[in-house]
Amino acid sequence: MSLGRLYLVPNTLDFGIDGQEVDLRELLPEAVLTRAASITHWAAENAKTTRAFLKRVGALHPLAAPLQQQQIIELPRPPKGRAPSASDNHAWIALLDPALNGQDLGLISEAGMPAVADPGAQLVAAAHAAGITVVPLVGPSALLMAVAASGLNGQSFAFVGYLPVDSAARQARIKELEAHSTREQQTQLMIETPYRNGALLQALLTQLKPGTQLSVSCGLSLSDAVTHTATVAQWRKAGRAVPDKVPAVFAILGMR
Repeated sequence: MSLGRLYLVPNTLDFGIDGQEVDLRELLPEAVLTRAASITHWAAENAKTTRAFLKRVGALHPLAAPLQQQQIIELPRPPKGRAPSASDNHAWIALLDPALNGQDLGLISEAGMPAVADPGAQLVAAAHAAGITVVPLVGPSALLMAVAASGLNGQSFAFVGYLPVDSAARQARIKELEAHSTREQQTQLMIETPYRNGALLQALLTQLKPGTQLSVSCGLSLSDAVTHTATVAQWRKAGRAVPDKVPAVFAILGMR
């Protein structure tokens, strides 16, 4: 029996933002929508958002199986602070059963590209180890969109995820990232839970040097998306704020 393929299916960036749902055809190529409609087995970061995505796809292309019959299994989530165990690895491998039995399998994130700033990378690694062909599909990536819109160094950049919530630890991390960015001339990207956007912005403005470049992209791919890039000193003077209900990507570049 031939193996199925693992398709990395991009999701939209508008989930959970009231009144901001965008037409899928403005965000995803027709070929991606057609492929998504043909898949009936899914490994998902979030089953609810996957069903919402498939409902939107089904309004444009007939689904290969009714929504109620779609096989959607959520990705394993080992407890925080614990190293992966053998049972965790077995759970990831078990998700590949449809592909091992000749069925195509879709990997989908809650928002954006799967396996990028997303736990799905472990499933992709397992697919490679099992000899399953991995096919990434074209779609929105908030990180790449933010880099492109920032005007900061797009030749060298790093995504550092979430900063510590603890004030002292966050302060130390910001200083560390700024020093690295200045030394390597590397853009540093970070995200935060939307309701903490304002707190992260304030921490950055407090801890970063006045000449450091700071870029914030909010609501990427939405009709009111905005990216603002300026020095920290200019940010402080302008007193700009960021919304607390819209996903944002923060980027810094230290200046020599």
